[in-house]
Amino acid sequence: MPASSPPSPAAGRRIQVRRSGVHGKGVFALVDIAEGEDIIEYVGEIITWKEALRRHPHDPKDPHHTFYFHIDDGRVIDAKYGGNASRWINHSCAPNCEADEQEGRVFIKALRDIRAGEELNYDYGLILDEPYTKAVKAQYPCWCGAKNCRGTLLAPKRGRR
Repeated sequence: MPASSPPSPAAGRRIQVRRSGVHGKGVFALVDIAEGEDIIEYVGEIITWKEALRRHPHDPKDPHHTFYFHIDDGRVIDAKYGGNASRWINHSCAPNCEADEQEGRVFIKALRDIRAGEELNYDYGLILDEPYTKAVKAQYPCWCGAKNCRGTLLAPKRGRR
């Protein structure tokens, strides 16, 4: 019988939260992750948008930073309460992950092979009803550094250039 292989990093952990060069905290791969793999579920307290608006902002000094994740049926996951490492995944305009909603649950999935040591990121794709003026875009700055960086966490509005 062959000898067992050594345990993987951090006793089986595949990701780790630590300081990010992009913004604040970030989430990093401890092992190689294959394209298409589910990495982590975005979890937290599931609330209505009405309750999310009542709670907003989480931090009055940084009113546009929240741990909210919109679920298509009008509910919101508030990862400030009961959240896990997924809440620290930063935005990128050239992401290596995507958020995949499945029956009211959100999973962060690898868009491509991710090497151990890489920071995980996905496109937040924030959408506001108001017009995207320079001032509005400046309230949601992007620091991803990607070649195609939009300069904002806001998703482009459909049909506009």
